Amino acid sequence: MSKLLITTQYYENYGAHDWDGVGECPQYWKAKGGGDYVVLNIDVNCAEDIALAASKQLNVTNEHFRQYVLGWEVVADDFLTEYERDQLEYEGRIVYPSEVLELA
Repeated sequence: MSKLLITTQYYENYGAHDWDGVGECPQYWKAKGGGDYVVLNIDVNCAEDIALAASKQLNVTNEHFRQYVLGWEVVADDFLTEYERDQLEYEGRIVYPSEVLELA
């Protein structure tokens, strides 16, 4: 079996915090990192459809926050992200694993 690795980018709206309630809200979107999500035990023949379904759940936009999918790939079940490998190297264990995404 394989899993689908999905990488996202976060943005925060710094302008929304300074809005005085009058006129148009100034927009200043600042990149704030991203996240890794996995969908476990996928059928690799359906990877694109699964990625589309996951994108519908992960793509979020509101006046304070945005998240969108940067990309996805099919990886082996034992694949570790760079962040997970770093945790193993420096901490000896994975404290913050990639979030497992359950598709609706």
